Amino acid sequence: MIYYIIIGIYLIGLLLIGLSKSDSIKNQEDFAVAGRSLPPWILVGTMAATWMGTGSVLGNAGKAFEIGAAGFLLPIGGMLGVLALTKIAGKARASHKLTVPEIIGSRFGDTAMILSVIALLTAYLVIVSYQFNAGGAVIYTIFHDNLGAGLTLDQATIIAALFIVAYTVLAGLLSVAYTDVANGILMVTCFIIALPILFFQAGGFDGMTTSFANKGMPNNMSIFGVLSFTDVINFTLPSFLLILGDANMYQRFFASDSVASAKKATYLLFFAVILLESLIIANAWISSSMITDIAKESHVLIYAAYNFLPPFVGAVMLATIIGIIISTADSFLLVPTTILINDIYLRYSNKQYSDKTIVTLSRILVLLLGFFSYWVSRMFAADTTIFEKALYAFTIYGTAITPTLLAAFFWDKATKYGAIASILSGVIATVYFGNAWSLDEAVIPAITISTSALVLISYLTAKSK
Repeated sequence: MIYYIIIGIYLIGLLLIGLSKSDSIKNQEDFAVAGRSLPPWILVGTMAATWMGTGSVLGNAGKAFEIGAAGFLLPIGGMLGVLALTKIAGKARASHKLTVPEIIGSRFGDTAMILSVIALLTAYLVIVSYQFNAGGAVIYTIFHDNLGAGLTLDQATIIAALFIVAYTVLAGLLSVAYTDVANGILMVTCFIIALPILFFQAGGFDGMTTSFANKGMPNNMSIFGVLSFTDVINFTLPSFLLILGDANMYQRFFASDSVASAKKATYLLFFAVILLESLIIANAWISSSMITDIAKESHVLIYAAYNFLPPFVGAVMLATIIGIIISTADSFLLVPTTILINDIYLRYSNKQYSDKTIVTLSRILVLLLGFFSYWVSRMFAADTTIFEKALYAFTIYGTAITPTLLAAFFWDKATKYGAIASILSGVIATVYFGNAWSLDEAVIPAITISTSALVLISYLTAKSK
């Protein structure tokens, strides 16, 4: 019963915050970038909660279930990406843009902008789709034992999708940003409290060593030697490339109250990511030594919260996981919505729309994108893990958009033809090598082809710039 009470209170609280902020939404800037009003501490909270989403709590945690302590290597790409972002945050905020495609379009023209929109939609709707899957997994875990056949996993996924979409519709980034701070605080607190409890239950390092040996996974006690150097690159490079060009991060930069706030928040984010990612992997690694009957390894932390932790702590952790999933899904729904309204609909429409009409259109689009994302979630094979889905989406976005976006900021010799070639080749190479080889092997050839196309075509077309 305590699980229902705490999670119910948490979800009702989120809806009340959304309702309270909904009246503050007067125009597109309010809905998309919180009126460019967020101070550094709110910024770092919302950036951390967005980045530390399902890809970390279920994706990386699930991979740690498989590879053990080597899972501590998985967040390296994101950490290095945040460090690099400290050099970009100020430039992004100073641009006074609303979206990443708008930045690309202002430098490389409409064709590059439209292609970047297509690549972004492809990647982001995949990401939203597995947020729905993850939310459904939490709801199913909590309620299935009591409702039995009365609640299926598909029904739980539909419930999660409906709540996520409804919450996003209410107040956009303005509601998401402030609840992200609470999610971040809860997330750190829960994982810190859970760590010694799980470690004690696992019997310390000796108990974990014995458990992994009995499961035929003795290497799971070792950080090195489980993954090859190529594996490490294949698993970490997509997240590095994604965060460098992640439209969610740039949306937060655009939402900051000043250039200085954007820079400060990004420096703080680096330390927040190190702490949170390490806590997530540590909890998943320890829990995995005790689990023998879990159906899907990506649910390791959900399983641990429900089965190994005291009810109150477990309930708060589950509420936190739900909050992280909602936050991430909201963000990845808001970005495509903003892009389609700002960069496509308003840009190519000859009509003049009132602020109220634009906000209404944005909310309707969130509903449509939410429905489409649910359909995407049903397209993936049932045995495709969240880690694999995340890797696919990260690779498409990182290889197609990140090189061109960085060139827009830092390389004056880049041309519109180089940008177009880079975006197209990044998407095509990812799809091709992802199918011909495997998802985790696609990133190196795809980023090599995309970057080479950007540089080579730019030099060949320099006079046509």
